[in-house]
Amino acid sequence: MSVRGDFWSIYREALPILLVALGGGLFAGLVLEDILENVERFPGLLVMVPVFLATRGNVYGALGGRISSGLHQGLLDPQFERNDRLVNAVLASLVNGIGISIVIGVITWAALLVLGWEVAALSELVGIMLVAGTLTSVVMIVGLLGLIFAGYNRGYDPDNLVGPIVTTLGDIFGMLFMLFSIGFVEVLA
Repeated sequence: MSVRGDFWSIYREALPILLVALGGGLFAGLVLEDILENVERFPGLLVMVPVFLATRGNVYGALGGRISSGLHQGLLDPQFERNDRLVNAVLASLVNGIGISIVIGVITWAALLVLGWEVAALSELVGIMLVAGTLTSVVMIVGLLGLIFAGYNRGYDPDNLVGPIVTTLGDIFGMLFMLFSIGFVEVLA
């Protein structure tokens, strides 16, 4: 295939998912507006938002890269089945996604204390991150695998899909589950 053919192939595959990602990002921004109402109740909350969303991209982008490489190398079939490589990649991502969420809560709390800024209780920040991180991890794994497998089965290159899928799912569900977890922790507090 020529350079021009490669370009148009990538563009054809990536453009629709990028348009969906644009809509997803706008939706996540609307959810952020609702989260802003809780900033006074949970000081430090807004500090955690960009870190939380960035780590969704880091953890699940790595998972998507592993899945994409496995598909290209013939090590994985594009279907949900018991495969040690797939199971190990998913478990590692699940542990990383939930673990880093807890770390975000702890580091945010400690950093704001050191700076002398007002901060919510450690249990509140960690609780918000734990609930949001766990729910987002499950959706990210199922959604990412499902969309990569579906795209691959339709002839799309998963390398062109991973980035936009990860950022879109991470932004939409990260913000939704963060909003949910704020309400959940508020009820418990």
